[in-house]
Amino acid sequence: MVLDAYASSNPNQVHEDVLQKSRDACYKARDAFYTCLEKESGKKPTEIASVGLLYPKECSLSRTEFVKSCRSSWVKHFDREYCRNKRVQRLLDDGDERKGPMSLPQPYTFKPSPST
Repeated sequence: MVLDAYASSNPNQVHEDVLQKSRDACYKARDAFYTCLEKESGKKPTEIASVGLLYPKECSLSRTEFVKSCRSSWVKHFDREYCRNKRVQRLLDDGDERKGPMSLPQPYTFKPSPST
């Protein structure tokens, strides 16, 4: 595996971006960006992020900070997760009455057949 080869060639190197302080900064920047995205959801998205995520220009500053604070693989992961959650929410919020649990007829709605 490539990662194992890299790790064995640099056994004493500490990757600062995975330490607690850096992860906290990444999470804070991520939350700020997605909060902006929700707050500005009524505006037309004009900017393109990873995995096809679109966002309004008003969130560009928080996006830049998010990308700067996190590993690129994490940014893609969080973008995919956000898109997946929005897609599921959209399906659940759809006004189509056929979605959701079916209401089955209750036994009392049937008349008993006369026995002969």
